[in-house]
Amino acid sequence: MGKMKSPRRVGDNEALAVGNQIRGSAQKLNLVAGLIRGKKVEDAMNILSFSKKAMALDAKKVLASAIANAENNHNLDVDSLVVAEASVGKRMTMKRFKARARGRSAQILKPFSRLRIVVREQEEE
Repeated sequence: MGKMKSPRRVGDNEALAVGNQIRGSAQKLNLVAGLIRGKKVEDAMNILSFSKKAMALDAKKVLASAIANAENNHNLDVDSLVVAEASVGKRMTMKRFKARARGRSAQILKPFSRLRIVVREQEEE
């Protein structure tokens, strides 16, 4: 009487990886995600490796996880993988304050983001 297995959230020729607590704003992370959407996995890894943006390091970790999931869990061919989807969302925001002049304070917001990458095996043409 165990728990029923949940159905797959992606297709049979797809693999998924999610980065839940990425420190930084969703707007900055979406700029990095836009660089790799629709690209081959090898090209996307090269783009993220040599990008000057700080968020590229976290995006590269999530992409590497998606590739590993495709290879180990779903038996997909790594050489024919394409980044099918790279979506970004907001997570929690830590709220801090900074003391200012005359007894006032200023709010500091430290946002977190969520990155969801889906890689798809593409048939050779």
